Amino acid sequence: MRRSDGCHCALRALGLVTALGHGADETWSRLATADQSRLTVRDDLVPGRRLIVGGVSGPLPRIPHHLRAYASRNNQLALAAVQQIEPEIRAVMDVVGPERVAVVMGTSTSGAAEAEYAIAHDLRTGALAPEFDCVQLEHGGLTQFLAACTGARGPAYTLSTACSSAAKALASARALLALDLCDAVVAGGADSLCGLTANGFHALQAIADEPSNPFSVNRKGLTLGEGAAAFLLTRDAGGIQLVGAGEASDAFHMSAPEPEGTGAETAMRAALEDAGVAPGELSYLNLHGTGTPLNDAMESRAVHKIFGGDIACSSTKPLVGHTLGASGAVELGFCWVMLTRWRDGLLPLLPHRWDGLADPALPSLRFVRVGEQLKVATRAFVMSNSFGFGGNNCALLLAAEPPC
Repeated sequence: MRRSDGCHCALRALGLVTALGHGADETWSRLATADQSRLTVRDDLVPGRRLIVGGVSGPLPRIPHHLRAYASRNNQLALAAVQQIEPEIRAVMDVVGPERVAVVMGTSTSGAAEAEYAIAHDLRTGALAPEFDCVQLEHGGLTQFLAACTGARGPAYTLSTACSSAAKALASARALLALDLCDAVVAGGADSLCGLTANGFHALQAIADEPSNPFSVNRKGLTLGEGAAAFLLTRDAGGIQLVGAGEASDAFHMSAPEPEGTGAETAMRAALEDAGVAPGELSYLNLHGTGTPLNDAMESRAVHKIFGGDIACSSTKPLVGHTLGASGAVELGFCWVMLTRWRDGLLPLLPHRWDGLADPALPSLRFVRVGEQLKVATRAFVMSNSFGFGGNNCALLLAAEPPC
């Protein structure tokens, strides 16, 4: 059943920044224990409301002076992730040349926060803030900026399909390698907290007053977050491979998912088929798991149709918030970090942080407990789901061999 198209897609290196920390090691120490202590409170995003958010703390890299037109928090987050894998990027570029290195990223906010400040400045003074440049707000500005920072001169573009943006960017990067349009791709996503997004989800009554509680009978909505993840993808064999990608469109509603999860199911089945993997071979499933009533209902139905109730699964959004357009790469990054911790036939799984009170109206799923490990002696397969507004669905499937 396993497909072989002769093209490997190795995830050679990962740069990661979220509320859990900067880099794989700092992230794992909190991820493995389902640590919510890094969530913070913002009262400046939605008038009259205090929001719990997954904001990134600590200093971020400065935007180079010659690229100051791109100065935005979103680009700083992306640069923080890319700088973590800069040595690997340089090493590959020295071999294949900058013309054979592409950049593909996903975002939904880009520099919306900077645009909000610029417009407020205009309302006060009659002129936009002098440091504002329209390229900060353009989605394409993210990849232009990263291409300039890394020196990559291959294809460079941004995908913006709401919460599936970064997942689709990784699927697109894999296609570039398969088509021999490049030899390496810097791919992932970045999104930053801003008033536009917060007020939009507030208007939809989709934000909870407490940390998100996915699949619980008491779930009240999502927690917003920000972050960035950047992978270096190559055609090398071995290591952690992106072996499957499935995409589907609900064509159902602008913001609500199709209630039975038809699009989500189609995307997951397509990823399995693309990889030539049977449902019973999957080791772990990272759920989209926003904690909203509609998402969790449809996703649980779709998952149960394919895998039944025995697949080990969890949502990591209660720990970092919903990082929106970055979430597909951020959460695949969590899966990547998890696979690098595989030792002695035991794969540590990403825990599901919730109140433990399952919704009896939903199909039963097996949520991972803190400290849970899975015996995996042979190849491990891990899937990650990303579902966006408008029914933009994407599922990605990783494979890894047992560590030596």
